[in-house]
Amino acid sequence: MKNNQFAIKTVDPATELKELRAIHFIDDSVDKLESPIAVWKVLLHKTILEAKSETVFKQKLDNYLATPTTTLGDFLENTQPITNEVFYCVALQLLQFDVDTDFELDEPLQAMKRIQLPTVSDLIQSKADLLHAWYLLLCTHTKNGQTYLDKLTQDGYFVPFYEQATEPLFFNGKAQAVFDPHQLIRDVVYVEAPLDTDEDGKRDLLKVEILRPRQTEQGFKAPVLYTASPYNQGINDEAGSAMMHNVDVPLEEKEPNELTYEDIHYQDEPKPLPAKRQIAGEQKEADETFAMEAPYTLNDYFLTRGFAVVYAAGIGTKDSDGIRDTGAVSETVSTIAVIEWLAGNRTAFTNRTDNIAIKAWWSNGKIAMTGRSYLGTLATAAATTGVAGLKTAISEAAISSWYDYYRDGGLVAAPNTFQGEDMDVLATEVFSRMQKPGDYLKIKAFFDQVLAAMTKDQDRTTGNYSHYWDTRNYLNNVKNIKADMVMVHGLNDWNVKPRNVGNLWNALRDVPVAKKLILHQGQHIYINAFRSLDFTDMMNLWFSHELFGIENHAKELLPDVLIQDNVEPETWNTYEDWQSPKDNHQIFNFEAKELVPETVPVRTAAASFSDHLDPDTFDFYKKHLDVWERDLLTTNHDTTGENRLRDNRLIFKTSQYDQDTYIDGRVQLQIRVAVNEPFGMLSFQLVDFGDAKRLTVNPTILASKALSGTYDWRRDNLREFTLQKEATPWKMITNGHINLQNRKNNYKVDELKANDFYDLTVELQPTFYHLLAGHQLGLVVYATDFGTTVRGNQELQYSLQINKCKMSLPIK
Repeated sequence: MKNNQFAIKTVDPATELKELRAIHFIDDSVDKLESPIAVWKVLLHKTILEAKSETVFKQKLDNYLATPTTTLGDFLENTQPITNEVFYCVALQLLQFDVDTDFELDEPLQAMKRIQLPTVSDLIQSKADLLHAWYLLLCTHTKNGQTYLDKLTQDGYFVPFYEQATEPLFFNGKAQAVFDPHQLIRDVVYVEAPLDTDEDGKRDLLKVEILRPRQTEQGFKAPVLYTASPYNQGINDEAGSAMMHNVDVPLEEKEPNELTYEDIHYQDEPKPLPAKRQIAGEQKEADETFAMEAPYTLNDYFLTRGFAVVYAAGIGTKDSDGIRDTGAVSETVSTIAVIEWLAGNRTAFTNRTDNIAIKAWWSNGKIAMTGRSYLGTLATAAATTGVAGLKTAISEAAISSWYDYYRDGGLVAAPNTFQGEDMDVLATEVFSRMQKPGDYLKIKAFFDQVLAAMTKDQDRTTGNYSHYWDTRNYLNNVKNIKADMVMVHGLNDWNVKPRNVGNLWNALRDVPVAKKLILHQGQHIYINAFRSLDFTDMMNLWFSHELFGIENHAKELLPDVLIQDNVEPETWNTYEDWQSPKDNHQIFNFEAKELVPETVPVRTAAASFSDHLDPDTFDFYKKHLDVWERDLLTTNHDTTGENRLRDNRLIFKTSQYDQDTYIDGRVQLQIRVAVNEPFGMLSFQLVDFGDAKRLTVNPTILASKALSGTYDWRRDNLREFTLQKEATPWKMITNGHINLQNRKNNYKVDELKANDFYDLTVELQPTFYHLLAGHQLGLVVYATDFGTTVRGNQELQYSLQINKCKMSLPIK
C-alpha cells in the first residue's frame, strides 16, 4: 500500500495556526493550555464526533492504542510525554490503518515511511510542535484515499459551520465543505446560442441545469464547474444500435489522388444568423427547476465547497433546440455559449417562450470545465476557442481529433468495443430530442437529412482524412488556448486512444498556458476515487487557485507530468515531459522471428502471412474477440492443437532485456511490404512477453460507497488497480494500423501495385511503459484487426522484406 500526495502545501507556522483556528481546532479551550498532551486530548475530542459525553469520549479513546500495551484513554490520563512514536501510532489508527495488517504497533514511524505518509521532521516536545503535527495530519490521506480532514468532514465535522458560512473556507490552500448540500438551489435557464442548426429561423436555445450554493442568494459570487455532456438529457441506445455499420465488408482499392493539406484544410465559413430574440423583460428568479442531474462525483465533491456546478447537453438534446452533428463547429459554439452566459457575455431566458432574460448574477465569471470522454472532448474544444471566462479545462480521456477516434492511417478503425459505430451513430445516440415525440415530429425530417449527409461525408469507404475530418480536428486551433489545461488519460484506453492526448500535449508545448498531464494504467475511466493518488485534492488545489484566486502555488506543487507505473501497484512517478524530443532511441533490425540491435548484420530475407481464414474460424473470432487476441499473441500450441492464427501473423521478438527499461512515446516502424492485390492494410501490436502478475484491466473496488467528502452526501466507490492473482504470459503495450495506399499521410492516396514492395513508416499509439528485466519485446504484424478494422476475410497474402524493416524505440 502506497500513498501518493502532491497537493499538500507547506505553510509557515503562523499560517498553520491561523488556519487551525479558522476551522475551530484552535479555540479558547486550546489557548488556555500549554501541555502538549492536554492540547492533544482537546483536538482528539473534536474529532470523535459521535461522543456527546465525557463517558462516551473515554470509551472511544479506549478503542485506540497509544503503545502496544496502553490504550489511548489510559495514556492521556497518565499525562506522559507525547513521543513521535506515540503520536503516529495513534495517527495511523485515526487514518483507518489496521493494526497488525497495515502496521505494527512498535514501528509506526517505519510504517508511515513505507506507506509514504508525511511526518514532522522534529520531535514533538511543545504545544507548537503538537499543533504543527496535527495540521500535517489533517492534510494526510487515510487508508480510504481521502485527507483526514475530508474523513472528518464526511463524519459531520463541518455541519456546525453551515449556518455561519457566507463564503468559502480554505485550509492548506484548498476549499472546505462548509456549504450545506441539502440547501442547494437548482435552476434551469435557456441560453440563446449564435446558431440555428435546425434551420427554423430562430436562434437555438440551450437548456442549462444549475446547482448553486444557498449563499449566492446573500451576495456570494460562486465560480463554476461546467460539464458539457451530450448524454445529460438521455441517450437513444436502440436507435443507435439500429444504425451500427456492418464491418464485415472487404477492404477496397482506392483511387489515387494528389491532394495536399491545403486542398482539405478547414476554413471557417460563417452563416447568416436569425436576429436575436427581443428581450421582453428581465428577472432574477428562474422559472424552472429540476430534481436530479446526471452527476459526476468530482463535481459533487465541489458543490459543498463554494462552487456552483452547471450541466448542459447542448444542441439537439431534450428541451434544447438544434440538431446533433458530431464534432461539428456548431457543437463547440453550443458549448461556449454557456460559458459566455456564465461570464456575463450572452443572454439566457427563464423559459422557452416569454423572452424574459436572466443573468448569471450569482457567478463570479470564472469557469472551469470538467468531464471524461465526449465531455472532456467538448472541454478541449471550448478551450481551443480562447473563450473569455474559461480559466481552466480538465479534459479526461478526451478526443483531440475525431479522425483519431474513428479512423487510423487511412482506415476505418473503431474505438474499442464499438465496432460499427461512427459519427452518424453517435449523433443518433445523443439526439435526445427524439425522446419528446411532439418535438421530434417537427425535426425528424431535417435531422434525417443531416444524418444522411453525415453518413456520406464521414466516408467509411476510403477511411481518408478529408475536409470533413479537418473541420473536426481541435488541434488546428490549439494556439488559441488561453485556459490552463489539465489532461488525464489512460495508457490502456483503446476507446479514446492515447494519440488523442499525445498530440494535444505536443501541440501545447509552445502555448503560453500552464499544462499538466496525468497518465494512468486504466482504460476509459475516471480516477477521482483512487486510493493511491490524491487526484481530488490536486483538483481542489488547482480550482481554488484558478477560480478563487488563492495563492496556493498549485502550478508549482502539481507535477507537470505524472504517470502511474504499470509494474509496481499504487506507484506514481513524476517526469518533466512525455514523448520528450530528448529521449534516446533503441533501433532494432528485423531478422527471422527476431528483433536484433541495429549493429547486428541481417540477411536478405522475406517473411509472409495470409489474411484469410476458413469461414468457421472467421465467424468464431467475430463473436469471441478475447480468443482472437489470445491466439494472435500465442507463440506455441494452444489447448485445441495448432494455433489457428499461426499463418496469419508474424511475430518478431527481442532477446530478454538485462535491465528494466522505460518506453516513452511513439514507437516508429519502417516497413517494406508487398501484397498480392492493389490494396491492403497492416496492423501492429507491440507486446511485453514475459510471465508476470500484471495490474488488473479494471480497477478493483476496495470499499463500496465509501467516499463523498461531505456529510450525508452522494458517495462513490473507492477503487484501485491491484495485481492479478495469476501470472500472464504477455501484455499488449500499444498498437497501430495503416492502409498501404496511405503511405505518405492520411489524405493522400498512392497507387499500390500487386506484388510490388513499398516502404512505409508507421507510428504506433504513444505510450509509457515499464518493461521488466528478463522480459522480451515483441512486434506482431498482421492485417485484419477483429476489434478495430473492417473484416473482409479476403484472399490477401502479405510479404515483408525483413532486412529492410526497422523499429525505433524511444527510451526514457
